[in-house]
Parts: sequence; C-alpha cells; structure tokens
Amino acid sequence: MPLYKNQSLKIYNSLSGEKELFTPIHEGNIGLYVCGPTVYSNVHLGNVRTFMSFDVIYRYLMHLDYKVRYVRNITDAGHLTDDGDVDNDRFVKQSRLEKLEPMEIVQKYSVDFRKVLDLFNFLPPTIEPTATGHIIEQIELVEKLIELGFAYESNGSVYFDVAAYNAKGLNYGELSNRNNDDVVSNTRDLAGQSEKKNPQDFALWKHATPAHIMRWNSPWGEGFPGWHLECTAMSTKYLGERFDIHGGGMDLKFPHHECEIAQGKACNGVTPVNYWMHTNMLTMNGLRMSKSTGNYILPMQLVSGDNDFFEKSFHPNIVRFCFMQAHYRSVLDISNDAMLASEKGFNRLIEAVVNLKELSAQGQSSLDVAKWKADCYAAMNDDFNTPILIAHLFEGVRFINLLKEGSATLTAADLLELTQTFTTFIFDVLGLENSKTSTENGDKVEGLVHMLIDMRNVSRANKDFAMSDLIRDKLTELGIQLKDGKEGTTFSVK
Repeated sequence: MPLYKNQSLKIYNSLSGEKELFTPIHEGNIGLYVCGPTVYSNVHLGNVRTFMSFDVIYRYLMHLDYKVRYVRNITDAGHLTDDGDVDNDRFVKQSRLEKLEPMEIVQKYSVDFRKVLDLFNFLPPTIEPTATGHIIEQIELVEKLIELGFAYESNGSVYFDVAAYNAKGLNYGELSNRNNDDVVSNTRDLAGQSEKKNPQDFALWKHATPAHIMRWNSPWGEGFPGWHLECTAMSTKYLGERFDIHGGGMDLKFPHHECEIAQGKACNGVTPVNYWMHTNMLTMNGLRMSKSTGNYILPMQLVSGDNDFFEKSFHPNIVRFCFMQAHYRSVLDISNDAMLASEKGFNRLIEAVVNLKELSAQGQSSLDVAKWKADCYAAMNDDFNTPILIAHLFEGVRFINLLKEGSATLTAADLLELTQTFTTFIFDVLGLENSKTSTENGDKVEGLVHMLIDMRNVSRANKDFAMSDLIRDKLTELGIQLKDGKEGTTFSVK
C-alpha cells in the first residue's frame, strides 16, 4: 500500500489563505509546476532558497509514494520588466552589456543555474521546458484568447483584456487580493501604454522593433511572447488544463501568477491550479539582499568563502541545512553566526548517523520510537514544516546518544525503525549528504592554512619578505587567496 494512504498532508494555499487537506486530482499522481529562473544573470541565493524549498517538497511527495510530474521552466525569452519599452527586455539589455548574442547569455547562465543546483544536491525536474522551445504553443494560446474575446491586437502587439475578463464575472486579482482600482492605481505611466485599452491590461505578444534581436513570426507580425504567457502554455501542455500544485517566490504572486490564473480561466474555462504555494524572501544580516546596497552574495561565493560577509567557506550541505531551519513561508535570514551554528548542527546529525551503525538491539524498548516517527511525519504533513522536522531529528539524536551510553535500550525492530526513519528524513527528504569526512578534512585544511598564515606573519615581522611572498604565491597556486586587513589575514578558496 502506498505511504500516502496513511498520511494526511495539509498545504497552505495562497489562493484561499488557509491550510487545506491535499487531495490530488488523480489519485496517486501529482502535477507540480514551479516557475524557474530567468537566465540573464547568475542565479542568486534567494532563487536557490525557493528552488530548494520545492526540491524538499518534491522529495517528500515522492517519499509518500506519489508519482510526481515536476515541471520547472527556463525563461529564456520575453521577460520584460514592464509592458512598455521593449528595450527593457532583460536578455537584450544583458547581451548589450556583455557584448554577446542573447542566446549566448541564455546558455551561459543556464549552465550556471544547473551547476549551482547540482552543487546543493537538487533533484532535477522531470521536465525542464524553455520559453523559446514553445513559441508555437504560445501563439496558439494568444489566438484562442483573441477568438474568445479576452484579448485584442494593437500595433502588432496583443494584450489581455482585463475589463472583458471581469465582465464575464471573473476576478482579476483573486490571488493577490487586489481589486481593479488597486491594479489601475499601481500601473506606471510607461511607453506603450497608449496601445492598451486599459492600463491594467498585460502583454501576451509584443511587437519587436528593428533593434530587438529576439523575434519570431506571428499572425500579428514579428515579435516575442509576453513573460506571463509562457508558463500558462507550458504548464497546460505538460500537466493539463487543471493541475495540482503551482509554486514560486512570493514576488511572483502579482502580477505573474495573477496573470496565469486569468489566462488559464479565460482560455479553458476552469481554475488552472488547485494549490498555489509561495516561498518567502531571503535576507542577510537582517537586511534585504540587494546589489545596489552591497548587501549581496552569490551562492558560489558563500561556498568558496570569497566574500566579505562570512569568516570562512561553508560546505553546500551546511548551506542547505541552514535553509531548512526556516519554514518556506517564513523570512530566512543568514549570517555568519547562523552558518556556524548550522555547521555544528549538521555535524551532530551526521555523527549520530555514524553512531547508529555501531548500535545493537538490547532487551525491551525504553524509548517511544513509534511516537517519534509519527511526530516526524506530522511535521512534514503540516505544510512541509522542515524546522519542526529538524527539531524532531535532534530528539532522535538524543535517543541515539542514550543508546550509545547504555542509558536506554531498543528491540531489534525499534532500532531498525529508528535507523530507517532517521536516515530517510535526513538524506532522502531533506536532501542532505553524508559529508562529515569532507567536513573534517576541510577543518584540517583550514588549520594548515592558518598555520601557514602564522608562518607568513612571522616572516613579515622578521622582514623576510621573500618567504612571506612565497607562502602567499604557493597558496594562490592551490586556489587559496589571502586577504590582508586591519584585523589580520583571512583566506578564501577559489
């Protein structure tokens, strides 16, 4: 019997604002769509946090024996920062900045995206479609919306008619709880607004000016698809007109996901998604991460230590464990202290895994393993509450330590249950890897580097600059960069 038959999973639905009992459309099968990256720059930590949350959700659903079709798209065309000036297309702007073809930009940052996710032990989605690979489907969708009276052509561009949508008794704004007046008042006065019947109308297809590089033929002339359109086209193609779960960052709730709902309802006459899930933001040192303020770090910089915010490098496992200690709907703040605490916590878990292998069954059970196991499942069944799960896992660590000390006993059956549950949730569900050996080796390397830094400081104090330079250069050759500052010398690994 599949495991989900014995579990009662509740998911917080952003559409209703409540936790709801999860019931898939087709028993035993789940359609999951997550908005993927716009590949015009390096993937940032906030993106990693969102995709990591859905990686854990995907893992847990499969652990429950659901058959999951997980679709995560790649946005490689049509991502306008607004519906007005086509020069705000992020791919065109970045291609000009880096003096590369737009598809070179796409390839460069798609490779970076997958490299980063592999580093953090993400499972790949079952389908990873691209916007440029589904131009025909998007054009067909626009044609259908025009035919049904929900869209109109203007100067070679096509816009979704929000007023016509609302006139049918539908509600543009139902996900973000915005009424029509809010939408209008929050619409900026942009170039291209004169093409629209109403300010809140959004682009389905945009006419390409002669300077616009990414362009395709369409019934309305050469142009490119609107950003919101691609997700509707790809999700319905691979998951159907109505599917189970749609996820993304909370910043996508409006307008992106709001527009997806409108497009789906207008085109197919049904609510496209049963459960909408949104992750919260990532902050660093209590502040929003932003390139403009300098409070910003890339995933690779956190792992390598090549940054000015953290005192050392951190293994990807440590980063992943840190991220799991906040619920996906809560703000997650990372700091040097938080990462150091996560490193200690992760090592405690892995040490307990090692200790488990050395334990043997003895007499009757003096620990309630069944209740502990039920608590672990209850945490994940409560809207995938990873911090509560981790708290229960540390209760498991306490069990293991009591058994190791001889202060508690377990039957063979209970010891097997403890071992299987403990390791399954750590490795299969949370997606952590057993890297204590590499962590210990990293500590040894760190100790050796600090010893060489001390030797270099002595050489500099003795004015033996040839030796101090030699130590620095040899470390550089090994990919270890020294940084001299007012408070001493630190290092990062390239």
